[in-house]
Amino acid sequence: MRTLYWFTRDLRLHDNAALLAASKANMLLCVYAVDPRWFTPGPMQSKAMGTHRWRFLWQSLMALERSLRALGQRLHIAYGKPEEVIPALVHNHGISCVIRSRQPGTREAGQWQTLQSKLPDTAFQEFETLSLFTEGSLPTSLEELPETFSQFRKQIEQTGERGPSLLRIRTLTALPPAPGFPEDNRGECPPVDDPLHPCAFSGGEQTGLARLQEYLFGNHAICEYKQTRNALDAFGEWDASSKFSPWLADGSLSAREVAEAIAHYERTETQNESTYWLWFELLWREYFYWYALKHGADLFRRDGVQRKRRPVTFYGHRFKAWCEGNTQYPLVNAAMNQLRETGYMSNRGRQLVASCFVNELELDWRYGAAWFEEQLIDYDVASNYGNWQYLAGVGADPRGLRRFNLEKQAQQYDPAGTFVTNWRGQAKQPVGLHTVDAADWPIS
Repeated sequence: MRTLYWFTRDLRLHDNAALLAASKANMLLCVYAVDPRWFTPGPMQSKAMGTHRWRFLWQSLMALERSLRALGQRLHIAYGKPEEVIPALVHNHGISCVIRSRQPGTREAGQWQTLQSKLPDTAFQEFETLSLFTEGSLPTSLEELPETFSQFRKQIEQTGERGPSLLRIRTLTALPPAPGFPEDNRGECPPVDDPLHPCAFSGGEQTGLARLQEYLFGNHAICEYKQTRNALDAFGEWDASSKFSPWLADGSLSAREVAEAIAHYERTETQNESTYWLWFELLWREYFYWYALKHGADLFRRDGVQRKRRPVTFYGHRFKAWCEGNTQYPLVNAAMNQLRETGYMSNRGRQLVASCFVNELELDWRYGAAWFEEQLIDYDVASNYGNWQYLAGVGADPRGLRRFNLEKQAQQYDPAGTFVTNWRGQAKQPVGLHTVDAADWPIS
């Protein structure tokens, strides 16, 4: 059987059930599709792929290609819409089966359906490689997935399982040959720009695995995770949090690998509240993965999965000021400057800038979520949109709208003003909430 393996958010050889299935083929074509639509603004004014995300992704792709070449394979990078480039490759190379990892998100689901309709004589297979559990191993059906994380966590913990008991897949050491090495058009991909600020993140499977070992068994920073995780400056306090998320987001690092490493650390080193809390955060990621698959298009609707209407609008000057770190809130400005220059922001920072966006600036949360999608190197469709809905009071939070006191948060997490100073949070001419000029009128 000639198989095409479509790499998506699984850029690794370890713990990859989908690639393992593809390795059973007689001939294997490994493909990654770079969609031109990622680089053009969408309806929410932001791109799907900004410079920081693209740089990290490209590094991961080049690392994957090096790993594949060591096995006599290579990565075919196709610049074009997947719905067009994959059928062409199927026809040109006599492919009889297409395999990929299961993806949350309506865009990804739509592409898969389109390919199946275009290639009715081709077999299609999906495998769950992004999650801790498979759908069949969840303690409930997807249709009955709890509407709150707390209920989901209790269900999981009652089973006593943490996912890795499902046997992780070994690192692949052999792959079948390719049906020729077609010339790709990677030269048409957008250039990879150097970061404005020194970036500590480098994409790739080996880098992600090295970070996992360093954080747990190298410096044992996991032992203080719960106490340090709210640090604002991700670069000044590198080990305050795990920083696994960029590699988890593009699949260079397996979530099951992380969970098993935590369990191994607890067995061989120590087990405390902090080691549990890192697992707890991994479970949040898991919940949003299944939450996105359950709710589909509702994940992207203004009124959210709760269908709860809130009075919001779009003020162009407020949105621009928020993106550029030019609001009247120094802590928010500092975090937004850090995001824009590095592609990363701490978890605490994300909650604060989102709260400001929704509550103080009174903007439609979807615009903020789209800006995060463009900027964050660790963008994950399920976690990003699930968390924005949660904070906006239209998603999985039973308490409704979340609002942070920004002044109090600054006193608690940046009492000396170091973070604000380092990231230039004091705007020279902050844009007020009610600044309107002729270009802004009338607002519909």
